[in-house]
Amino acid sequence: MKRGRLRVLLGAAPGVGKTYEMLEEGRRLQDAGVDVVVAIVETHGRAATAAMIAGLPIVARRRIEHRGVTLDEMDLDAVLARAPRVALVDELAHTNVGGSRNEKRWQDVEELRDAGIDVITTVNVQHIESLGDVVEQITGVAQRETVPDAVVRSADPIELVDLAPPSLRDRLAAGLVYPAERIDAALSNYFRLGNLTALRELALLWLADEVDSALQDYRAEHGIRGTWQARERVVVALTGGPEGETLIRRGARIVDRSAGGELLAVHVSGQDGLRTADPAALAAQRALVESLGGSYHQVVGDDIPAALVEFARSVNASQLVVGVSRRGRLAAALSGPGIGATVIRESGDIDVHVVTHAAAGGRFTLPRVAGGALSVRRRILGFVVALTGGPLLTWLLVALRSPESITSDVLAYQLLVVVVALVGGLWPAVFAAVMSGVTLDFFFVAPLYTVTVSDPLHAWALILYVVIALLVSVIVDRAARGTRAARRAAAEAELLAAVAGSVLRGDGSIPALVARAREAFGMSGARLVASDGTVVAADGEPVRDDRHLRVDVGPQAVLELHGSESEQLDGSERRLLDVVVAQLAAALEQADLQRAASSASVLAETDRVRSALLSAASHDLRRPLAAAVAALGGLRAAGPALDDADRDELLATADESLGTLTSLVTDLLDVSRIEAGALAVALRPVDTAEAVLAAVDELGLGPGAVELAMDEAIEPVLADPVLLQRVLVNVLANAHRHSPPGTPVRISTSSLGERAQIRVIDHGPGIPAERHGDVFAPFQRLGDTDNTTGLGLGLALSKGFTEGMQGQLVPEQTPGGGLTMVIELPLASSAAPEGRIEG
Repeated sequence: MKRGRLRVLLGAAPGVGKTYEMLEEGRRLQDAGVDVVVAIVETHGRAATAAMIAGLPIVARRRIEHRGVTLDEMDLDAVLARAPRVALVDELAHTNVGGSRNEKRWQDVEELRDAGIDVITTVNVQHIESLGDVVEQITGVAQRETVPDAVVRSADPIELVDLAPPSLRDRLAAGLVYPAERIDAALSNYFRLGNLTALRELALLWLADEVDSALQDYRAEHGIRGTWQARERVVVALTGGPEGETLIRRGARIVDRSAGGELLAVHVSGQDGLRTADPAALAAQRALVESLGGSYHQVVGDDIPAALVEFARSVNASQLVVGVSRRGRLAAALSGPGIGATVIRESGDIDVHVVTHAAAGGRFTLPRVAGGALSVRRRILGFVVALTGGPLLTWLLVALRSPESITSDVLAYQLLVVVVALVGGLWPAVFAAVMSGVTLDFFFVAPLYTVTVSDPLHAWALILYVVIALLVSVIVDRAARGTRAARRAAAEAELLAAVAGSVLRGDGSIPALVARAREAFGMSGARLVASDGTVVAADGEPVRDDRHLRVDVGPQAVLELHGSESEQLDGSERRLLDVVVAQLAAALEQADLQRAASSASVLAETDRVRSALLSAASHDLRRPLAAAVAALGGLRAAGPALDDADRDELLATADESLGTLTSLVTDLLDVSRIEAGALAVALRPVDTAEAVLAAVDELGLGPGAVELAMDEAIEPVLADPVLLQRVLVNVLANAHRHSPPGTPVRISTSSLGERAQIRVIDHGPGIPAERHGDVFAPFQRLGDTDNTTGLGLGLALSKGFTEGMQGQLVPEQTPGGGLTMVIELPLASSAAPEGRIEG
């Protein structure tokens, strides 16, 4: 019997329309004459979904008794007995009720497929097993119901039912996904715009990987070796050398420029095991690749270019990144083209990036002035030219010798000396001049084959020849020195410009200067150490304590350099080092000034708060104090002449004013304790419903002013009951004050993961999102000019109290207008044991 096909409708979140699409497809199949049944569909109270079921055959559900409760489940046996052509099975990740034949619904689906029944099903991306940890990081909710990736991947086809996050939130707010009592909590928790956007991207990427796997299978089945660049896939070739990190970061930047790109790093090791790399460097590079979201691979092959290209083709790579060869020109000339050139020739339609790096000579280092004008390699090459060119020239001239050829013979040897001088400088040219003079005397000046000169004029000619050769070599040597001096001057100018630019840029200037100093003077490590021993900045290898160069950077720091030449800086290098040190001192001074400026801004803010406090105290504290003084003064002045009614009124005025004054002073003291970090919090399990009802009672708000939507199943939170009630009173009073007449304030509770939320929702004028942070500033009454409403400390205190209880107080926009204050606290079952916490 042919196994049934599986068709999966994948969604990023509940409510995108998977079930609706599944039922719509069922209707289309039924209209086409296909035998379709509804095995199980969950409508979740959605009228549009329920309407789509009408007219489709439905297999009755099986009723199962579980722990005293009767629950409905898909009747697997009934569906098998009905044997339809297509079965519609909703929620593939569902966990069956205890007592069912299979633990999971996807196992039921596998039985249906084994019976030859095609299945159309739905699943959300958060239920795919391999994505559970990623989804938990995004949403904060651990997924207990999952489907193995292999089950979903076995589907043919997998279709994405997509809906833009703003549209999904609009559907949710309109009540098309969840009942009204769950809308606010859902919008502010799982269905946040950022969560939905991340889940949508996760679904798209997972489906793209699945499509890519299908493409690879198709190419393998049909023997297609050419690359189909459907997505950007970058392969970085690693040798185990120091350039690896540079290549990896370049490849990562290429990947980042294209959505859905993939980074792969590969190292080719020899089949004989003799080609070795630095294991520590490879391990570090592997960790870097994985931290950048890429993958590391190792292949075996003696022909490195062929192995690299073959690997790139096998993964359908679009680009290949290799480093510039570390070999010198002479080695390249002797051993032929390097790996990079061969890879470019054999890559075909794969783009190849050849990246320079420090190991290839790309690092900025000041040219050396001390020592010979030319490098040791150039001088050796000059001697080689003299030793090989001299005998060859002698053999040629002897073969063509005639009595009249002495002049051309001399000029030929003179040319050889000039060539050697141009190649190797002074000492190879002197060697070539002396050897040429002796050779001319021995082979071309009579008497031949002796070093004896019979004619004094010939001896003088030989002396002039050697002198001319020496002068030419000296001129060449001086020109080389001048060229290198000019190159050195340009390098010094570049270094000084970089140093000055680093200081002017400000941010990150100190690490940049330390790195520039290490590179410029050819050191292997450098660090800037403060006077207290703290390392301010470091670059390169760790500085060894046994041997390094120390330079004072003012009284506050020391620059330490170490390397093979750290004790051999010449005078010009010392002067440049002094310039770098001076700029470092300026950068340190600039950093000190920035810290001082930051401290000054803090002091200015403190002064602003103090001024606000004095301004508030001058009015808001004076008013109740003046009323109390006037009432008590009236009592004293009138004495027994007052009747009982007037006396009671004056006493009531004094009592109310003193109560208001006490409340204001208490708020000021609480703000001071919060800012000083001396707020005492006694945490214990608190029932949210009791706290909310206590706050409502304290404010004297009736049923018409407050609407409660409490989650009865919510666990107690870990909180200080006194502080929690004060937070609720402040937030609820603020919401009631700004709500339109006749519109009640809504209070709802819900839980998400290990946190609980109390939401106080009003439909007043609201606050612009960009000013949400201002509502928690002390002495702020946004849009409120009525000084009788207090000092503007209520929300500032509420935020401090909530954070002292390890929670958060967050303002949000109310759908349809208004402000929602969310009080988030940890559940007692998931928090620290009961105790007293000072915060």
